[in-house]
Amino acid sequence: MSAEERKDMNTKPGIIGKKLGMTQLYKEDGTVQRVTVVDVSSVVVVGKRTKEKDGYTALVFGMTDAKDKHLAEAQKIAFKKSGVAPKRTVREIRCSEEFLAKFEIGAEPKLDEIFQVGQIVDAQGVTRGRGFSGVVRRWSFAGFVQTHGTHEYRRHGGSIGTNMTPGRTLPNLKMPGQYGSETVSILNLKVARVDADKKLLLIEGGIPGAKNQLVTIRAGVKARVKGSARISKQPR
Repeated sequence: MSAEERKDMNTKPGIIGKKLGMTQLYKEDGTVQRVTVVDVSSVVVVGKRTKEKDGYTALVFGMTDAKDKHLAEAQKIAFKKSGVAPKRTVREIRCSEEFLAKFEIGAEPKLDEIFQVGQIVDAQGVTRGRGFSGVVRRWSFAGFVQTHGTHEYRRHGGSIGTNMTPGRTLPNLKMPGQYGSETVSILNLKVARVDADKKLLLIEGGIPGAKNQLVTIRAGVKARVKGSARISKQPR
């Protein structure tokens, strides 16, 4: 990746965590707020990327302790040099130089220094895998009618092309196949609560992924500027 491409990378603050599940909060007016709970208690800074050495700035987060038998030799050497206990999950998050200077290798990030209540954030995770699925489940097709002599075609997708012209199946048709297990980002979610003591982040709405799944939370890249109708155009 060239230096020009690195300049366009998203450098907004963020962190990785483990999705615990969903719960609800009660506001002062009695309304219910559905939230997703993200646990960052096992997240540690295991490395840094600097412009002088790597050509860009980034924080390297590690999560969940790992045994030596589960690590490659290069990973063992890297963790030994950094002086941090080996971690099974390691993720890099691009950031600005100012944000990078706030953290030291081996330190646990403080949530209240990264996020505030009411802040707009983006959440990314891997959706639950549902295996090979038909068009009714995968694409919400209506299927055939249930009467008038219909037999084996109640949940079929129907025609997928023509006979003579063009005489082939056109690309990008919605058909049966693998459903789920793909990286999905949900933009413009709101931080409902930041519990720095318990190291829990509560985000209003749903986040892709199953329970105990790795998720990435970053400041909203398309968040609306306060007092203006303009929307940030910074690429992800």
